[in-house]
Amino acid sequence: MADKSTQHLQSWINREALAESMIPMIGKLYREHNVVTSVYGRPIINRSVIDIIKAHRFVRQLQVEALDVSETFPVLEALVGLNLGPARIDIGKLAVKYRAEGKAQDVADFVRSEVADALDPSASSIAPPKDIVLYGFGRIGRLLARILIEKAGGGAALRLRAIVVRQGGAENDLVKRASLLRRDSVHGSFRGTISVDEENQAIIANGNYIQVIYSNDPESVDYTQYGIQDAIVVDNTGKWRDEEGLGKHLKCPGVAQAVLTAPGKGSVKNIVMGVNDDLITSDDHILSAASCTTNAIVPVLKVINDTYGIENGHVETVHSYTNDQNLIDNYHKGNRRGRSAALNMVITETGAAKAVAKALPELQGKLTGNAIRVPTPNVSMAILNLSLGKETSVEEINGQLREASLEGPLRKQIDYVNSPEVVSTDFVGSRYASIVDAESTIVNGNRCVLYVWYDNEFGYSCQVVRMLQKMAGVTYPAFPK
Repeated sequence: MADKSTQHLQSWINREALAESMIPMIGKLYREHNVVTSVYGRPIINRSVIDIIKAHRFVRQLQVEALDVSETFPVLEALVGLNLGPARIDIGKLAVKYRAEGKAQDVADFVRSEVADALDPSASSIAPPKDIVLYGFGRIGRLLARILIEKAGGGAALRLRAIVVRQGGAENDLVKRASLLRRDSVHGSFRGTISVDEENQAIIANGNYIQVIYSNDPESVDYTQYGIQDAIVVDNTGKWRDEEGLGKHLKCPGVAQAVLTAPGKGSVKNIVMGVNDDLITSDDHILSAASCTTNAIVPVLKVINDTYGIENGHVETVHSYTNDQNLIDNYHKGNRRGRSAALNMVITETGAAKAVAKALPELQGKLTGNAIRVPTPNVSMAILNLSLGKETSVEEINGQLREASLEGPLRKQIDYVNSPEVVSTDFVGSRYASIVDAESTIVNGNRCVLYVWYDNEFGYSCQVVRMLQKMAGVTYPAFPK
């Protein structure tokens, strides 16, 4: 018994040591070459030893053979020895591929051949970053700021330059804004340091100098006086949702494009990354990132529709409450939303089902939808009750969704979990648009019910950042192919 105990402890210590030695290599690849490394989609940049080990442990959830840091370490070591250009490299998938196919050759030779397209003698030359302005600094605005700041250290092409807010009325308004960025009751503390330059009205976060601009009118700001040029303005207010309203941003000096973090109206393109982002062109100056729910359900619906065909269906959203609702009963122009969000389940409308057609026109008129707001602050669920074009099984449909989470154009949007014990808080901070709960899938002939989790704040914010990267022309190759 003692021998086994010693054996397990020593194994853990060895894994800790390897993970610890991986951290500087991960950082070197990121900061010197703009190479983003991951383990089966789990980010490992600026992560702790335990985070790296847990990322390897997660691989079991995808029903592949367990993965150990001893397998990814030589892969990472080989990557550090190469002169790489900007790329996205999944060292977990490379290690598994080497285990399956590459044992006949040296790991360094295998890695070199796998990432050959990323070998670039001029790897240090990185395009100038694109200026980003956040118009509105609420739940989504602050999370977008966190993500953009996190990604700024590796020569990323996006640079958060300013936030625009209304004067809050407090004498220490700037300090309060910084505090809300630093501390979050749902998403935890900011990973880094934040200071305030009150004289120049700016927040400095992890070395990012972010100008704070006070304005009540999107047309009144001259961004060029802050050195901002050709910026993308991300409107998080939801106040202006059509071309005329969002066009106000384009009248400001220093602004080239505007993105809405809410469903767009009229002719505004509603983009769901991974699904219809091919519609984004250089001529687009106003775009919408749709809603968090639309981003959650559309990738899954696309996989199902492409494989089986969807004849009709109903989408029921179990959604966390938002700041739009009241803490205690009070007047609200919307039906039922005046009742206490913290004390009630509230049936309300959702336009997500109808909005699906803006990203997947082939599903026009085939889906209905409703929503129930529940007393949780974050993480929601979409229940997809679908009639398919042909019969299937639980195993088959889960297999399709699992495969989509691992390979193909939707691997950044769809995650997959098969644990029977997960609950909503387990998905706080998920970077995916949707997480398929495989254990809950129900199939009866050509009828299926799918349960899809999503972090309606952070996961959606990640989708918005992916959209900004696309608009800025940031399309780095991903490996393994």
